[in-house]
Amino acid sequence: MITGWDRLGTRTIAPMRLYADRPVLRTRQLTADLLLLGWALLWVLVARAVHAAVLVLAEPGVQLESLGRSIGDTMGDAAGVAGDVPLVGDDLSSPFRSLGESGDGVAGAGQGLQDAVHTLAWVLAVALVVIPVGWALVRWATWRLGWAREATAAGGLDVELLAARAVATAPLPALAGLPTGTGAAWRAGDASAVRALADLELRRLGLRPGSEAGVDGAQLR
Repeated sequence: MITGWDRLGTRTIAPMRLYADRPVLRTRQLTADLLLLGWALLWVLVARAVHAAVLVLAEPGVQLESLGRSIGDTMGDAAGVAGDVPLVGDDLSSPFRSLGESGDGVAGAGQGLQDAVHTLAWVLAVALVVIPVGWALVRWATWRLGWAREATAAGGLDVELLAARAVATAPLPALAGLPTGTGAAWRAGDASAVRALADLELRRLGLRPGSEAGVDGAQLR
């Protein structure tokens, strides 16, 4: 929002403009907004597909973990049975316990592979959303929010300031399209020349002529 003061010293607040009054620019703005949403949705879908595809790589890790746990459980049971043999139980169960520990190691390696694949899947998914959508969002915000700030500020300016702005920044072809002598008339304070220049600036912003502040001397703060 833009705040200002009228000639009576009352503080005024102009609502933020989001869209232009003129159909051509408003259509471009709406199109840009929809394209941004579509672009974001597209990359979210791509990220979901890539995430699912990368998770397929975790399947060998699942099988490896299952194999390791199976070996560990089997060797653990065998070690228990061998340990029950009198006198030589400890010696007989020792190899089985070693194999069981190896199976647990294999299971741990399988789990580690799954964790690595899951991490990779999430990193790729996030990157596929953040990078392209962030790039588009920056470009969109630079144009859309920049316009919104200028258009909102223009709504709080009087015609004299808008005319001065047009004289300083309007493209030369646009100024050349004004009636001959407009510049001299503006310097002399001619109301029609001031109005013409102010309308030129409003048209540049896609606003309707006469949409500026109706109180002379409004100042932005």
